[in-house]
Amino acid sequence: MNADHLKIGFVRRGYSPTGGAESYLKRLARGVSSAGHEARLFTTEQWPANEWLFGPVTRLLGKTPAQFADALDEVRPGAGCDVVMSLERVWQCDVYRAGDGVHRAWLQRRARFDSVIRKLKGVFNQKHRGILRLEESLFAHGGARYVIANSQMVKSEIVGLYGYPADEVHVVHNGVPFTLFASAAEKRAEARAALGLAPEEIAVLFVGSGWARKGLRFALRAVEACGISPMRLLVAGKGNRSKYRSRRAKFLGIAQDLPALYAAADIFLLPTIYDPFSNACLEALAAGLPVITTRANGFSEIMEEGTHGSIVDEPDDFVAIRSALHFWADPGRRAETRSRRQERAANYDITVNVARTLDILTQAAASAASTSGKI
Repeated sequence: MNADHLKIGFVRRGYSPTGGAESYLKRLARGVSSAGHEARLFTTEQWPANEWLFGPVTRLLGKTPAQFADALDEVRPGAGCDVVMSLERVWQCDVYRAGDGVHRAWLQRRARFDSVIRKLKGVFNQKHRGILRLEESLFAHGGARYVIANSQMVKSEIVGLYGYPADEVHVVHNGVPFTLFASAAEKRAEARAALGLAPEEIAVLFVGSGWARKGLRFALRAVEACGISPMRLLVAGKGNRSKYRSRRAKFLGIAQDLPALYAAADIFLLPTIYDPFSNACLEALAAGLPVITTRANGFSEIMEEGTHGSIVDEPDDFVAIRSALHFWADPGRRAETRSRRQERAANYDITVNVARTLDILTQAAASAASTSGKI
C-alpha cells in the first residue's frame, strides 16, 4: 500500500441530479483526486458517465439495495482497491459514511406523521425490511470497520439503536465550497429580477427533493399562516407539485444555478421530519441567509439561535415557524447578523471535510493492509 497514492473505491447506488449525497461525493472525489489518489466509483447504470471524471467506474446490477450489496461483495475482492468507502448501505465495507442517517430512526420519526394506512403498509414493506437488514449488518454485526457520521445526532442514533461503540464513530460534518455560495450576493438583483420578485417581497426559499420527508407541506402552511402579505415561498427541487399547492408558492423545478437562487432569497426554511445534516442549509448559511429548521436536522447542531437562524422542536409547530418567519422578516436584523452566519459556514468548507475524511480513509487502508499482510 502506498499511502501517498491510495486506490479508493467509493460506493453509491443510483443517481439523482439534485441529490445531496451525489453532490457531496463528487466534491469529495475531486478533493482526494487533487491529493494524488485514485477515486473509483461502484454504482449502477443510472449514474451518468459525464458525472464522474475522477477515475474508473464499475457498474453493478441489482434492482434492490440488497441485490446491489450482493453484487458489490462479488466484485470487491478483485477490484484492487486499498480501501472501500460506501455512502450506501451494504453488507460490509472498510468505511461506511452514514450520510443518509439511520433508517430505523427515520422510520420512527416518520411514523409520528403517517396515517394509519401508511403505517400498516410500512410494516410489510419489503424495501424497508431489506434496508434495515443491511443497516444491522453494518452496525450490529461488524460489517463496517470504520463509521463516519455527519452529525452528533446520527452518531447517537447509531450507538443507541445498534450498540455500535461510540468511540469508533467519527463525526465529520458536511462541507460545501464556501466561496461559491458566499460570493453569490453580487447576483442578487439579477436573480430576483429573473424570478419576478418585487423589491419589497420577502423570498423564503425551500430547496430539496423528497418533499414529504423535508416538510414542504409544513413550510407551505407556515408561510400561508404568517400573515405577511409580500412573503413568498420559492420551492426548488423535484417532487409531485399536484400534492403541494399554495397561492404563496412558486415552484422552480431543479435549479440550474443554486448560488444565484440563494442570492435572490431572504430566508431559508426547511422544517424537515428527519435530515442527518442538510447540505442545503449549509449552502444557505454560506450565502448569508438565516436558516429556519428543526432539531431533527443534524445541521441544527452548528447553529446559534437568533444568529444563524431559528430551531423549532417539531416540523408541524406552525406557531414556532410563523414566529421565526416574523423574526427574520426584519431586513435590519438579517443584515446585522449576516457576517456571523458566513463566518460560521466558512468553518465547514469542503476542504475541511475532505482532509478529515481522507485521514480516516488512510487509517482504514493501513488497517486493511495490516490485516491482509500487504505491509
